[in-house]
Amino acid sequence: MHSQCGACAGLATLHEPVPAITQYASPALIEQIAYQGYTPGEDPAWKVSGAASQEEYARWCRHACGMASLRMVLLHRDGHAPSLMELLHGVRRAGGYLEQADGSVKGLVYAPFVEYVRDHHGLHAQVRTDLDTTAMRAELDRGRMVVASVHKEIRRPHLPPPGKGGHLVLVIGHRNGRFHIRNPSGHTPETVSAVLSEAQVSQFSAERGIVVDPTGP
Repeated sequence: MHSQCGACAGLATLHEPVPAITQYASPALIEQIAYQGYTPGEDPAWKVSGAASQEEYARWCRHACGMASLRMVLLHRDGHAPSLMELLHGVRRAGGYLEQADGSVKGLVYAPFVEYVRDHHGLHAQVRTDLDTTAMRAELDRGRMVVASVHKEIRRPHLPPPGKGGHLVLVIGHRNGRFHIRNPSGHTPETVSAVLSEAQVSQFSAERGIVVDPTGP
C-alpha cells in the first residue's frame, strides 16, 4: 500500500493513504493543551480513545504518541485497528511502560514495544539508535515506516528547537527532499500531517526510534 516514484525509484517513497491519528481525543483542543494550559484529561470526547473512564484517559493520554503512531500503521495495513487505549495497555502489559512509585510513567520502552507488535500484530519492527535523516530515508526506501523520537515542538519548526527527542511521530515517506510526517500532537491539520525539510527534521530528531515494516504479516 505504498507508492513509489517510477522514474526515480529510491529517491521518493511515500506510504499512502495513512490516516492522521492524534493521541488526544479532540484534535481541535491540542493547541489549548500545548500552549494554553488546558488539562487534556478534561477532553469531553475522551471515550473516543477506548478508555474505560475519564480518569484512565487523563492518566495515559500524554503518553500515547507511540500508540497513535502504531494505530496509524495498523489502519494503513488493515483498514482497522484496536483503540488507542487497547493498544496502550497491550504494550503496558508487555513492559513498554514503567509506572514509577511517585505515580509518573516512563515510556515508551522500545524493546518491549517491538516484541509486542511482532507477537500481537505480526509487524516486523527494529529498534534503531542511529536514525539520522540519511538512515531514515534509506529505511523508507525499503518500504518501511519510521517511528522517530523528536522534540514535541517539531510542530513549530520555524522556531529554534528547545531540545531533541521525547515525543514520537510517524514518518511515512519522503518526496522531493522533504519528509512526510504524521504527528500525534500536531496542533493544526497542517502539523498533524506535516511535510518538513530534512534540515528541520534533523534539528528536532534524537536520531533514535523504531523502524516498522507495514506489510507484515
